[in-house]
Amino acid sequence: MSKPIRHSKFGTVVAVMLLVHFSTSATPDGVQYRPVSREVVEARLHRYAGDNKQREATLKQMFAEAGCDGRYASEQAVKGSKLPNVICFLPGSSDKVVIVGAHFDRVFKSDGVVDNWSGASLLPSLYEAIRYTPRNHTYIFIGFTDEEQGELGSHFYARQMTGEQVAATEAMVNMDTLGLAPTEIWASHSDKRLSGALVYVAKQLNVPVSGVNVEQVGSTDSEQFAARKIPSITIHSLTQETWNARIIHSSKDKFSAIRLDEYFQTYRLLAAYIAFLDRAASVPPATQH
Repeated sequence: MSKPIRHSKFGTVVAVMLLVHFSTSATPDGVQYRPVSREVVEARLHRYAGDNKQREATLKQMFAEAGCDGRYASEQAVKGSKLPNVICFLPGSSDKVVIVGAHFDRVFKSDGVVDNWSGASLLPSLYEAIRYTPRNHTYIFIGFTDEEQGELGSHFYARQMTGEQVAATEAMVNMDTLGLAPTEIWASHSDKRLSGALVYVAKQLNVPVSGVNVEQVGSTDSEQFAARKIPSITIHSLTQETWNARIIHSSKDKFSAIRLDEYFQTYRLLAAYIAFLDRAASVPPATQH
């Protein structure tokens, strides 16, 4: 590696901005959500086995088990890929949208637990966390195919969105490579307001979150949405230590690499965060003086 992973200093400034702006409109204390148990989260993480086709089928099955089936579950054929995007639709009371995504594919030489079953297997658990509570936004949970082949699934999804769909989408939350450390934000490639909102929720839950930039590692699915001017955030767990350990894209990427306490902590934070976004995403930026 030619240069170290960079820690961002965004946290304090943006968090203060968000605390001032959001404290009068919503706090996590007033947000309703129902996270699943740690046993459920870990059981879903354990279902990483198989090639990408099997993982696609497993993710679809887990969505169905979580209650997302019938007309709310779908597959999107992706040009250039043998496998589809797996989509779960959770309607809200308005036409405004929050997208929550993670790729389910892995590279051939690893089990792909960290990269990225750790993200994909959380999608049904996040769906369940907000399924039973009233919401304004429509949430679209997407398991992307072929991120490892050049973000084919997310590229296709973002490019087929109409102008009206782009305008209605107020946030895209991307999860990629979780469970190696406490929650991290790719700050330089994430919307500042979405990052600040996550910092705010983390403070209310008293759990750690920090900014770690990972440009030298590669790209990720949120970039396809950012290219269409959709506010996006990527959440990961890479640090200098875990990068130096060469876990991702290697035979070291297996279940034992996951730090389960911190992985479940990340799930708890994300469950509160996506519920909080139902209120926070539509709030206009604070007026600059």
